[in-house]
Amino acid sequence: MALLNILRYPDPRLHKVAAPIAQVDDRIRTLAADMLETMYAAEGVGLAATQVDVHERLIVMDTSEKHDQPLVLINPELIAVSDEMMLGDEGCLSVPTIYDKVERHARVTVKALDRHGQPFQFEAEGLASVCVQHEMDHLRGKVFVEYLSLLKRERIKVKMIKRTRDEQRP
Repeated sequence: MALLNILRYPDPRLHKVAAPIAQVDDRIRTLAADMLETMYAAEGVGLAATQVDVHERLIVMDTSEKHDQPLVLINPELIAVSDEMMLGDEGCLSVPTIYDKVERHARVTVKALDRHGQPFQFEAEGLASVCVQHEMDHLRGKVFVEYLSLLKRERIKVKMIKRTRDEQRP
């Protein structure tokens, strides 16, 4: 397994739309394992392939308290969403240390393939619901800051560019 590089906002590659995965094979299973290792190392609860510059419909997540219940979602689809909405703080491994309120569906039903290519579906609520919606946005080329006002987005963009520049200085 290997740690992957997580793209940082405002990297334009974060806005690429991910393509469906035609075949679940060893390459996809290795990518999922590497993404899980990367997500855990970065202390995240979810990671989309788009964030590691692979533009295919793959998400990994683990919202369990002990971080011992990894989920691999290949070609995920939302098949039902609640009318009830919830407003909560969101963060993103591609926008480190930035958190802001985003409104999401309180409950969702998701259909996907697992790491063996077998179809399954599950219902998510609370943090798991927010996480899967957030990661599916990444697959559509959308970063959570795009839910914020233009002024907030611009401030975050400037802050992220400056931080990246400062980190690259010797």
